[in-house]
Amino acid sequence: MKLARAFDPRNNALNAFRLVLATEVILWHSFPVTGRVVSSLAIRQLFFSVGVDGFFAISGFLISASWLNDPRVRDYLVARALRILPGFYVCLIVTAFVFAPISVAIQGGSAAKLLLSTAPIEYVLKNSAVAYLHLGIGGTPRGIPSGGVWNASLWSLVWEVLCYLAVAGIGVAGLANRRWVSPAILALAVCGALVLPPLTFPGVWTIPQLAVRSAIMFAAGALLYQWRDKIPARWSLVAVSVVVVLVSSLLPDYRVVAALPLAYALIVSGALIHNKRLRLRTDLSYGVYIYAFPTQQLLVIAGLVSLTPIVFAIVAAIATLPLAALSWFLVEKPALSRKARLIGNGPGARESQDDQQSPKTPTAAQSALQHSRLLPRAVRDPNPVQKSRKAQQSSTK
Repeated sequence: MKLARAFDPRNNALNAFRLVLATEVILWHSFPVTGRVVSSLAIRQLFFSVGVDGFFAISGFLISASWLNDPRVRDYLVARALRILPGFYVCLIVTAFVFAPISVAIQGGSAAKLLLSTAPIEYVLKNSAVAYLHLGIGGTPRGIPSGGVWNASLWSLVWEVLCYLAVAGIGVAGLANRRWVSPAILALAVCGALVLPPLTFPGVWTIPQLAVRSAIMFAAGALLYQWRDKIPARWSLVAVSVVVVLVSSLLPDYRVVAALPLAYALIVSGALIHNKRLRLRTDLSYGVYIYAFPTQQLLVIAGLVSLTPIVFAIVAAIATLPLAALSWFLVEKPALSRKARLIGNGPGARESQDDQQSPKTPTAAQSALQHSRLLPRAVRDPNPVQKSRKAQQSSTK
């Protein structure tokens, strides 16, 4: 079976997988925020990479589908903006006016003094262009292992947006349906990764390194979508892909070998799983991703730094889920519901409406018609001889 046949946009586990990836990011961040280090270089590379890389691979697959299904620039950009920006801006505001003041109060300072200063509004405004450049708020968070940074997860959003814009640019240039484009971009990005120093943690990450990392994973996902009618969807290949990802962690940059295997393992397994419990209509992954790190910082300030990283990650995940749910139901979902109104009655509008619905149940007439097509002709027409005679009589008149 090919991936094109296995993947059902209404019946897959990709939302569940994105939630798992967001949780993996929580687990990874639980080490540096509590002052711990993962000693194994191979495990550390996978820990600080797989979560975000998986997000980019799935995005490459789904965003390519979005453009090809509705290749209109305005509709596409509106849809992407409504998915990313409302939740992002509210997260900035909550971090600046809730998390930071609470942290000051816990540490015996004056929360009112921070709120009356220009620091919170500066944090919101200076990060409003999605590029996360202003890391702290009035010197907070302070006195913790990862001080001075409120949200280390937000760095990836600007690269996600740039990938969205790249898809639109490729589409406007008339190259979206050219199957060689995504393999070419993937090959160029891999060459760039071979030339540049690998990303390490801890370490200083440069713009070229981050651009190459994002391009590799997004292009890997896009390639799987563009070649979905040729790519087999098999659990055996998923298993092989997982092994390749694990073994490639021994390399300085595992992505040069494992970008496609990682994308394949996630997307194909997500397509093959049709369990109703994993078909999540409530997508908490984005909320978990953007609220987890400030929640973890606040937990450290509250004195939970002595917990082991795994226990700390569990506590952080539990504390983050309510915030993610509030983000989805009060911000993200209402924003997405405006998509149809803003982009009119085109394919994008229909797609946005479908996103909020469960799989459609066929009407009685449709079911009867479908059932009749499955029956033998003699059963569908119980008296074919009589029907033939009537046809002959009408032809002689």
